[in-house]
Amino acid sequence: MAASWHLITAVLLQIIFLFDDGAVFSEEIRMRLVEEPINLGNQQWNAPSQPRVLVPKVQASNFSGPPHLRRLLGRCFSKVESNYKYELCPFQNVTQHEQSLRWNPYSGILGIYEEWGVANNTFQSMIFRNGDECGQKNRQVTVQLKCGTKHEIASVGEPHTCEYLMVFKSPLVCHNHSLLVYPVLSEELQEEWNVLESRLYREEITKKGYDKMLHKILESAGLVRDPKVKPIPIKQETDRSVDDFTSLDMCKEEYTKLKSEVERLKSELESRRNEPVNGMSMNFHHDYEAYDDM
Repeated sequence: MAASWHLITAVLLQIIFLFDDGAVFSEEIRMRLVEEPINLGNQQWNAPSQPRVLVPKVQASNFSGPPHLRRLLGRCFSKVESNYKYELCPFQNVTQHEQSLRWNPYSGILGIYEEWGVANNTFQSMIFRNGDECGQKNRQVTVQLKCGTKHEIASVGEPHTCEYLMVFKSPLVCHNHSLLVYPVLSEELQEEWNVLESRLYREEITKKGYDKMLHKILESAGLVRDPKVKPIPIKQETDRSVDDFTSLDMCKEEYTKLKSEVERLKSELESRRNEPVNGMSMNFHHDYEAYDDM
C-alpha cells in the first residue's frame, strides 16, 4: 500500500514539474489573430500566395466624347452591392470581385471600354464589351450617366445574363449641354450632319438610311466603333530578358506603347491646365468643372 502511494506521489510531482517548465501550460500557447479575411479566390491550391492579375483580352478604345470628361481618366470608382464589389474605371474597364470567404470567389473583367451609346444628339452611356467569357458570349456593361453631387456608382444590375447595367452619377454631366454630341464634332463633320438633316427633312433618305450615315459620321469622330473592325487584341505578357529587345519588332512595340502613354499624359496635363483656379469659370465649356470632386 505504501509503495502505491509513493508511485502516485512521483507521478504528481512529474506533472507539476512539467507545468512549471511551461511545457503544457495553457498561457504559453499563442494563436495568431487575423483581422482581415484572406482572398482565397486569388489563388489555387498549391499555388504561390500572390494576388491574381486581371488581364484584358483587347485594348480599350481611345478617349472620346465631351472634353471635360477627360478628368475621369485614370480614376476608378467602386461600389459593394449584393456581396460583390464593382469597380468602374471610365474609358478603361469595369471589374467585379466577389466578397466571399469561400475557396474560389469570382474576380474578373466585366467589360473593356469600346464606344459611346448615342441617341438624340446626346451621349447617353459608355459601352464596355469583351469582358470575361460567359457561356457562348462575353460579359458586357452599359454605364448610364446621370447628374449627381459627386462621382459615384449609383446602382448595378444584371437585366440579362452577363449583361450588366450600371448608373454612374457625376457633377460633370449636370450642365444642360454637357452631353451634347454636335458641339464635340469638327466643323467638317458638323457640316456633314447638317446636310444629312436637310436630306432627311426633304425626305430624300429614309430614317434607316439617316441612322446608317449618321453612324458613319460618329465613327469618323471616334465616338462609336465600326462593327466590321475588330478590337485590337492584347498580347499576353511573358517574362522578358534583355536579349528580347534586340528584336526590331519588339523595340517598335515598346516605342508605340511609350508614345501612346506620353500622349495620354500630355492630354491629361493640358486639360488640368485649363481648370479654373478660383471660383467657377464663366467659360461655357468649363463652367460645370467647378462641381468636380464635390
